[in-house]
Amino acid sequence: MDAGTKFPTKEEPAQVYAVQLKRLWLVQGSEQRREKLLGYGKVLIALLTLVCAAIFIRQFAILELLIVPIVLFIFLAATHEKVLRSIHVRLRAIDFYERGLARVEDRWAGTGETGERFLDPAHPYARDLDLFGHASLFELLCTARTRAGEETLSAWLLAAAPVEEIHARQNAVRDLQGRVEFREKLFTPGQTVRAGVQPGKLAAWGERGSVFTGRATRIATSVLGVVWIAGMVCWGLWGFGRVALAVTVLNLAWAHRLHARLDQASDAVEEAAEDLELLAGVLQLLESETFLSPKLVGLQNALRNDGVEPSVAIRKLARIVSYLQSRRNPAARLLDVLTFWSAQFVFMAERWQLEFGPEIRKWMSAIGEMEALTALSGYAYENPRDVFPEFVEHGPTFDAEGLAHPLLPVSTAVRNDVKLGDERQLIILSGPNMAGKSTFIRAVGVGTVMAQCGAPVRATKLTLSPLNVAASICILDSLSGGVSRFYAEIHRLKLATDLANGPISILFLLDELLSGTNSNDRLAGTQLVVRTLMNRHAIGIVSTHDLALTQIPQTLGDRAVNCHFEDQLDGNKLIFDYKLKPGIVQASNALELMRSIGLGGDGESN
Repeated sequence: MDAGTKFPTKEEPAQVYAVQLKRLWLVQGSEQRREKLLGYGKVLIALLTLVCAAIFIRQFAILELLIVPIVLFIFLAATHEKVLRSIHVRLRAIDFYERGLARVEDRWAGTGETGERFLDPAHPYARDLDLFGHASLFELLCTARTRAGEETLSAWLLAAAPVEEIHARQNAVRDLQGRVEFREKLFTPGQTVRAGVQPGKLAAWGERGSVFTGRATRIATSVLGVVWIAGMVCWGLWGFGRVALAVTVLNLAWAHRLHARLDQASDAVEEAAEDLELLAGVLQLLESETFLSPKLVGLQNALRNDGVEPSVAIRKLARIVSYLQSRRNPAARLLDVLTFWSAQFVFMAERWQLEFGPEIRKWMSAIGEMEALTALSGYAYENPRDVFPEFVEHGPTFDAEGLAHPLLPVSTAVRNDVKLGDERQLIILSGPNMAGKSTFIRAVGVGTVMAQCGAPVRATKLTLSPLNVAASICILDSLSGGVSRFYAEIHRLKLATDLANGPISILFLLDELLSGTNSNDRLAGTQLVVRTLMNRHAIGIVSTHDLALTQIPQTLGDRAVNCHFEDQLDGNKLIFDYKLKPGIVQASNALELMRSIGLGGDGESN
């Protein structure tokens, strides 16, 4: 995007979404009234036709005139079906704008895909930074309609991209940022991602070998089907019953021989090819859009296959699969045993597999990346004050101005500055309960994750080097696994120190470190951990209630500092400003919080 391009203000996305919603609901109301009239019209014409048929049942000349209302009924039925499809598609467009407006107005939690299936408890930061689950970062960002899109977005959140790739994604997000109509169209195909295409299964089916590899089997099956039909005709016209019976027995024997392989082949394609119309619709949209970003153009080029558009190929497969599924009808199944009509569609599916199967994984990858980029561009459009970070080669570096957590309402989130690098590797963060320590270190972690997946971040400026994030914020014990919180925590710390041995520096975020042991061991253990990490060129933050840990910077010189959050007591009410301040906190609010809910009042000594 050019430097002179005007970004929308926070109010403009809300206004755009509200205007579009109003327009869509007006059209929807008109279409719903039309749909009702068409429905009533069909019923009326059907009743009149039946009444007339009953009255004039013996007057054949008049009955011939009933072809007119029958044709009219067919026309109304087709029009009615078209209107219903239009209403359903418009409902999805309305859902797109309603979700967007909910995000802009900070009432989005619980309205989207949570991505909980991507949550790995052993991941270095996924659980700690609320990447997945209710009211998570994934739910805020994800607008994908295919599983490929969901899987790509989750993968980007779980692993940092190389700087060159980050820059390519940033340019792509800028290209897509103002394309509201494109994002709407990408959102509207299909119903929901939960019922969408299974990218792994579809790609695996495309790459596997055919069940029917022999040409002779295909020819014999086709010939026997035609011969059986001819035998039935001969029986009907000339009474050659024995010929028909012989052909029937032969076909039954052949069907018994092919039965297992036919079911195997047809079940495989049906299982892999769920909701292909959704995939075709997404592909068609991506094929027709004109992009400026080199990454988006590259993804578009990846969809081309010797002049055949992938959307056309996928729709062809969808038709084949729909015919295959009809074989489950009992009457069709009986006829299929003798004519092998479903076998012809299996052969067609395997010819399609041979021609296009190896391309499926590439198509799904391109779709996944496009949907992930579209999700990030939607966030960029709805949060125009968020900035794209700058990356530097030297490090480790994390230098943020006006940093806040993107999951907090933008109107109430308090912004803070934080700087970590070679000269300042460690911040010991002290402060009372509920003052904002955990939220602050999560903001640092989430900002880093978003920056390294190519998204803008909730800050006025962010400069960082490539960093691997390691967090210990939300450590859970396991009763069934016999693992205590302390044991789980030291395993997480071991993971962080192992990551620090890699080529990329780590950013460690440790909240209430080693709280499951006594104060002396806690101080000694924390010193051991942070010294180990810092000696491996790591940077990070350790938050604590234990003021003994604030002694650590004294032993590390300029490489570590104390910072704190504080509160103020206004009468019986605690006031938090959530502003990061230098030095060690001087007060604790634990007793005040206990008294504020009525604990300890009767037990106080005079």
